[in-house]
Parts: sequence; structure tokens; C-alpha cells
Amino acid sequence: QVQLVESGGGLVQPGGSLRLSCAASERIFSINAMGWYRQTPGKQRELVARIASSGTTNYADSVKGRFAISRDDAKNTMYLQMNSLKHEDAAVYYCNVQTFAGAGIHDHWGQGTQVTVSS
Repeated sequence: QVQLVESGGGLVQPGGSLRLSCAASERIFSINAMGWYRQTPGKQRELVARIASSGTTNYADSVKGRFAISRDDAKNTMYLQMNSLKHEDAAVYYCNVQTFAGAGIHDHWGQGTQVTVSS
């Protein structure tokens, strides 16, 4: 019954920065990985950044060097720092947490937060 709530989205100028947060309603056990996805109309949801329980991170090529994913286990929160934002970064960003559930993996999703990049 975990609920994920994203925040931090909004309107930003090209070259600007935003910091997205994803807060869980409760402690989440057995986390395999956490990540941020984004989606624009007519396109499939794509992985932006991922952080494994070990701390290993992965980024889409389009955001490498500009975005940074992190987490704070004590606060049940993860973040996505977005710098040097471009028009093509505009999308709805979704928080994802993967947990071990029995013999499988379960995906938890937030409702999304809109990021708009415009002058």
C-alpha cells in the first residue's frame, strides 16, 4: 500500500535547473531499484535515471552529465537533480520504485509531475 508522491516540477527556462522529489508514504523494504521515467504525448514512457540498492546509477544518454539521481533512505525519498535543462526535457516525470514481492518484482508508481521548459 505504498504511495509515491512527486514534487518539484514546474516551469523553468532553458539552461535552468529543477530538483524533483519522490516521497514514499511509508518505509519500503526490499527495494531492488528506484528510478525516474518521463513521458510525452504519443511516446512511450522512457527511463531517465535509475539507482540500484547498491548505489549504482544509470542514466539515459540524453541526460548524462546533466541529471543526477540520489536517495535518502532515512527520509524515504529520492531525488532527481536536473541541470542545464533543454526543451526536449519537457515531459511528465514519474517516480518508480521496484520492490521484491515474493518470488517476483513489483513496480510502484507516482502520479507524475510536469516539467515544462520554456522561455
